[in-house]
Amino acid sequence: MNNSQTTVVKDLKEKSILVAREFNSAVTDVWRCYTEPELLDQWWGPAPWRAETKTMKFEVGGFWLYAMVSPEGQKHWAIMNYKGIEILKSFNIEDGFCDAEGNMNLEMPVSNGEMIFTTTNTGTLVEFKMTYTSAEQLKTIIEMGFEQGITACLEQLSKLLITLNN
Repeated sequence: MNNSQTTVVKDLKEKSILVAREFNSAVTDVWRCYTEPELLDQWWGPAPWRAETKTMKFEVGGFWLYAMVSPEGQKHWAIMNYKGIEILKSFNIEDGFCDAEGNMNLEMPVSNGEMIFTTTNTGTLVEFKMTYTSAEQLKTIIEMGFEQGITACLEQLSKLLITLNN
């Protein structure tokens, strides 16, 4: 079982959000859940929404183009561009909203950040810090329900990891 809770720290002065959660799973399993579209689609969207991958190239210069799909089938597109990857340790991203072809919507917040995977005595700690160009962009993301959404997603990931480990 995973007793870990999601920690979200918002820093308006630094224009950043730090999210941390420990999972009672090996780093290889947690890494797969962040880097394989078949697994990402099972946990990334906070229920009743779901993620649906259109294209994913997990490599430096590659990207993950996906839609957040509502229960009614409405799609909101997003893209995660991979800027740097250190296998089983970290990856750097640029993350934002886009159209179905992956053209970034610069009127919406765009973040840059890093996902860090650290082996612990009981599993894997995942920390990611996203930085925005302005406090207004950060406030927009917060108002859109980022904290509740990412907390729900990471809880879904925790449950997925339990099924992968059985």
